[in-house]
Amino acid sequence: MANWIEALTGSLEQKKRYRQYQARIEALPEPYSAAARALQRYLMYYGGVIDGETLITMTGDLVDLWERAASDMTPMRAIVGDDPVGFAENFADAYSGRQWIDKERARLVTAIDEAERTGRA
Repeated sequence: MANWIEALTGSLEQKKRYRQYQARIEALPEPYSAAARALQRYLMYYGGVIDGETLITMTGDLVDLWERAASDMTPMRAIVGDDPVGFAENFADAYSGRQWIDKERARLVTAIDEAERTGRA
């Protein structure tokens, strides 16, 4: 039964881990919790990750980063620098899971190859 449900909704184990990570983010002291939530939101929009395990790993690493920063009382700018967007995008790029754009990239390459083949006389 669980396999059928997971086929429709995704891995129940991944959802459980994701909820645990969310609880850890909420448990962070301010301003670390706010920074972690903001980064996570941006990563969801920017990253475009469609592989559940990659998303869970990325979220877990994000939580670990902010928990360490909070325990060491590391200033947020020491983590994200002067360019929070650049930091977030570099962070997301470190995770090489499948992304929604991968299909379109392959489609573009195939279309150009096909156009080149058919355009030759």
